[in-house]
Amino acid sequence: MLNNCHGFTCYSDLDFKKGNGLIPAIVQNAQTGQVLMLGFMNEDALDKTVKTGLVTFFSRDRQKLWTKGEESGNFLHVRAITCDCDNDTLLILARPDGPTCHKGTTSCFDLSPLADATARYEALKKAQLS
Repeated sequence: MLNNCHGFTCYSDLDFKKGNGLIPAIVQNAQTGQVLMLGFMNEDALDKTVKTGLVTFFSRDRQKLWTKGEESGNFLHVRAITCDCDNDTLLILARPDGPTCHKGTTSCFDLSPLADATARYEALKKAQLS
C-alpha cells in the first residue's frame, strides 16, 4: 500500500499532532519540479491519496475531504510521497492532468521566479523536439 511512500512506513510515523491533526502537503510536478500547490492532509486524506493515487486534501474551510480535480477534472496523479526530516510535512510528486490552480494557471505559485524558469525549460524542450 505504501510502495511509493518514502521516509515513513505507516501513518503513525507522521506527526499529525503538531498541526492539530493536519500536516502540510506540498505538491510538486514530478516531471518539471515546479511547485504546484500547498494543501493540508489529515490521516484520512493521506489514506485516500495512497489508495486512489489521486491527491486528496482536508479542506479546513469545509471541514471535509476533497480530491483535487473532483470539480475541474484536473486531477493530480501521485508518483511518490515523502516526508520531511521532522515527519510533519509531506512532499508529493504528482503528474497534473491540467492547470492546478483554481484560477486556471499551472501553479498556485505562478508569480514566483521558478514559474518563469519552468516556462523557459518547457520552451527549450519544445524547441529541441522540433
